[in-house]
Amino acid sequence: MATAHPAYPVGLRLTGRRVVVLGGGQVAQRRLPALIAAGADLLLVSPEATPSVEAMADMGEITWERRAYADGDLADAWYALIATSDPAANAAASAEAERHRVWCVRSDDADAATAWTPATGHSEGVTVAVLTTEAKGRDPRHTAAIRDAVVEGLRDGTLVAPHHRTRTPGVALVGGGPGDPDLITVRGRRLLAEADVVIADRLGPRDLLDELPPHVEVIDAAKIPYGRFMAQEAINNALIEHAKQGKAVVRLKGGDPFVFGRGMEEAHALAEAGIPCTVVPGISSSISVPGAAGIPVTHRGVAHEFTVVSGHVAPDDERSLVDWAALAKLRGTLVILMGVDKIGRIAETLTAHGKPQDTPVALIQEGTTAAQRRVDATLATVADAVRTHEVRPPAVIVIGEVAALTSAPPA
Repeated sequence: MATAHPAYPVGLRLTGRRVVVLGGGQVAQRRLPALIAAGADLLLVSPEATPSVEAMADMGEITWERRAYADGDLADAWYALIATSDPAANAAASAEAERHRVWCVRSDDADAATAWTPATGHSEGVTVAVLTTEAKGRDPRHTAAIRDAVVEGLRDGTLVAPHHRTRTPGVALVGGGPGDPDLITVRGRRLLAEADVVIADRLGPRDLLDELPPHVEVIDAAKIPYGRFMAQEAINNALIEHAKQGKAVVRLKGGDPFVFGRGMEEAHALAEAGIPCTVVPGISSSISVPGAAGIPVTHRGVAHEFTVVSGHVAPDDERSLVDWAALAKLRGTLVILMGVDKIGRIAETLTAHGKPQDTPVALIQEGTTAAQRRVDATLATVADAVRTHEVRPPAVIVIGEVAALTSAPPA
C-alpha cells in the first residue's frame, strides 16, 4: 500500500493566467468570486449556470461557453476546477488535466484530484488557508471551524503574533454600536485590541472595556478635566496629546461616530493637528434599537421612508435646526434620539402641525442590552407614559405606524 503523504501548501498567483471551471452550479458559484479577485482569466464551460454565475458572465468577469465539456478544454489552463454533475465528464477532464500537467480540483472526488481547495478566510491583508493532512476521511466542517477560529482571532485581536503586535498610528474614531458588545464591527474590535489608550463615551459598549489588556489606559470622556475648555475641546486635546506621544488611540463612541456623535468635530481637530485619523462606522441605534424591539423602521405598504432627528433641543428652542412642521406632514417613520425629556413638547408640536394624536409611539430604553425595555404610547399619551413608566435616557423613540407592528408571524 502506498504511503499517504500530506498535501504541499502553496499560494497560486493566477493574475492573467487561464483558469477553466467546468460546471456552473453551486460549487462554481462559491469558488468563482475568489478566482475573479485573484485576477484569473476565467473560462466557464457549462450548458447552464446559477443566476449568480450567469450574472458574473453578464458583467464580463468570466467568459462562459454554454456547452458540455470537450477534450482539449484544459490544454492552455494553469488551473482547473471540475464540478459538473456528470461523473464521466469529470473523470475525462481529470485525465486531461493529468496529461497536460494542470493542477486540478474535483468537487466530486478529492482522492482523484491533484489539488485540494483549502478553507480560506481573510483579515487585514492576511489570508488564512487550512488543509487537513489526509485526503480520505477529511471533514470540511472541522477544517472550516479551524479557519473561522483563526480568522476571528486575527480580526478581534485575541490572536496576535508575539513581538509583532500591529498598531494603527494616530486616532481611530470607532463606532461601538448601540450597546450590546457583540454589535461592534469586526474592525472596531480589532482596533480596540491594538490600542494603547481608549477614550470612551458613557454610551459606548462598556463590556468591551473589560476585555482590554491591563496595560491599556482607559479614560472616561465624562471625567476629563475641562478647566477653561469646553467639554468637546478638552476631549479633542486629550486625543491629540496621547496621539502625539506615539500611542495608538481609540475614541470609542456609542452608535456611529457621525450620527449625533460629534465625530466630525474630532476629525477636524485631529486633521488640524496633523494626526492621522481613521473613522470606523458603527451600527446606529436609530435602526438597530427599534429592530431589537421588533420594530422595522420601514415596512412594505406602511412606511417607505424614515427620518432620524435629534431631540436634544425642544422644537421651540431657537437653537433647533429641525423643521418640525415639515416632519409632521411626512407619512413615514420618525426616529428621535436624545429626546426623552423633550418628547412632550415634540408630540405637541407634531400634532399642532397635523400629525394625528393617535399616531403610535414606542420608546425603547437601553436597547440591545440586558436592561432593554419598551414602552408603547401615542402622541397624545407619550408625555404621561414617560412619567408613569419613568423612562430614562438612553432611549430611542419611534413615531409612526410601524410602532404598532409586531415581529410575531401574522395569524
